[in-house]
Amino acid sequence: MSRSRKAHLLLILVTFLWGATFVLVKDALEDISPFLFNALRFSLGTAALVLIYRRHLKRFTAASLRSGLIVGTFLWLGYEFQNAGLKRTTPSKAAFITGLAVVLVPLLLAIFWKKMVNGWAGAGVVSALVGMYLLTVPASAHGGLNLASMNRGDLLVLGASVAFAFHIIFLGNASQQHDFEQIAILQAGVAAILMTITVPVAEKIYITWSPPVIWAILVTALGCTAAGFTIQAWAQQFTPATHTALIVSLEPVFAWIVAFFVTGERLGRRSGLGAILMLSGVLLSELKGRSEPAIPGGNVGPEAGESSKNLSLPAEASADGSRQS
Repeated sequence: MSRSRKAHLLLILVTFLWGATFVLVKDALEDISPFLFNALRFSLGTAALVLIYRRHLKRFTAASLRSGLIVGTFLWLGYEFQNAGLKRTTPSKAAFITGLAVVLVPLLLAIFWKKMVNGWAGAGVVSALVGMYLLTVPASAHGGLNLASMNRGDLLVLGASVAFAFHIIFLGNASQQHDFEQIAILQAGVAAILMTITVPVAEKIYITWSPPVIWAILVTALGCTAAGFTIQAWAQQFTPATHTALIVSLEPVFAWIVAFFVTGERLGRRSGLGAILMLSGVLLSELKGRSEPAIPGGNVGPEAGESSKNLSLPAEASADGSRQS
């Protein structure tokens, strides 16, 4: 088997793992507070990454530390919002909303970095936003936008997708300037520290060491963080950025499939149409929305939005529409 084909297959496997863990984490959050879960997951994941990349610890520079701090801060924000929201909404809805990060990237670049958004990318953003509305806002008997009835969990996950979009932009820039191993350790480590500090301040801590909690921590820390970061970084050496983006955009689809078979979750016709429009917007943005080729670079991404956070982006904070999870 060629390295290119192996890279594609491994990326699909990692994306499936990221999508599947929405259900796993949702179940675990019945027995553990969301911020504590994040702190434990990222602390264990950081320890594994330090063990794997320990030879790179002596190579940190002031510049790589600054980049790691910025990227890790947005990673922290993304996961805090995501798990807080996941506790209040469904796994498939959380996955699709998190996937918005892919199409939010060109919008944020246009606003903050004055990067032009081409027509296809703009159409993708519009399609995704309309889809998010249909997916998250219940129909109103009296017409109108009915935004007041939007689930609080959906709003929190929307905040996560914005944080993950910024993470994509700064990660794309950092990965062009520093070794991916350094950024992998630093972003996970910074996120773990901030998550640990946040726990006693932001929530009432509770934990029951049930099997779902133990499995969720182990799978997300070792599988989604340590192994996922490593596999993605290796695979993107042999996979075009557009292919990677399309593979990662399947994360919410995998999340919905797993939720359907494991919990029997169904989206309904309105929500299903919204999910289709969101996925179509992501695919439209990725297939047609690139005005310039992305420069390959090492990336690291979370699950459960570890999707949007994970693509090769042009240097100088100039992505063209590609996520971390």
